[in-house]
Amino acid sequence: MQPLILVVDDDPKITAFLRRSLTYAGYRVREAACGIEALAVAAESDPDLVILDLMLPDLDGFETCRRLRQEGAALVLMLTAKDELADKVRGFDSGADDYLVKPFALEELLARVKALLRRRLAAPGGVLRFADLTLDPATREVRRGGRILELTNKEYELLALFMAHPRRVLTRQMIMDRIWGYDYSGESNVLEVYVGYLRAKLEAGGEVRLLHTVRGVGYVLREQE
Repeated sequence: MQPLILVVDDDPKITAFLRRSLTYAGYRVREAACGIEALAVAAESDPDLVILDLMLPDLDGFETCRRLRQEGAALVLMLTAKDELADKVRGFDSGADDYLVKPFALEELLARVKALLRRRLAAPGGVLRFADLTLDPATREVRRGGRILELTNKEYELLALFMAHPRRVLTRQMIMDRIWGYDYSGESNVLEVYVGYLRAKLEAGGEVRLLHTVRGVGYVLREQE
């Protein structure tokens, strides 16, 4: 069965455009015009992906995304006219998997959708372990020693990528492609921001650093030398 996509936007022209385009691309589509309706439709239909506009008439996209995540929505692609880094970080902190700024090209949106769905299918199935870290993809529980780590969606995905490739230096480009699915502008430091968030949580109990910077290249998960 083809993936089901829920389009959430209060602009009927955008909704109709996305419905036609996604249907033509082979996806099943449901629609909602506001956050409350989106939560109801998601609970009823269990979509594979939610395309969520940020500016909605009741709940904004950030709150709608948080509630969708609480209910277990698999993937969220956020649409917005805002392109500031702070808004992108807030969107990812709300649980969004990707972030597309309006106006956008249809080809780019379809590429993002395809990449997100492919990444979901490729998610690791077994418990990952490294040093005193454990990550369970089935429950999304992460522990360091006896301590449970409360991670945002992007922090979780970032750590899962490193734990799937321990002791291997991952380039910045590779990480951006795998976690965000596309390039930010060269001056953007969203990856550095999230590495900082992740390190703070990994080391909150005074533990030694496991996530290291390889200057000019990227990052590596390894034991302290």
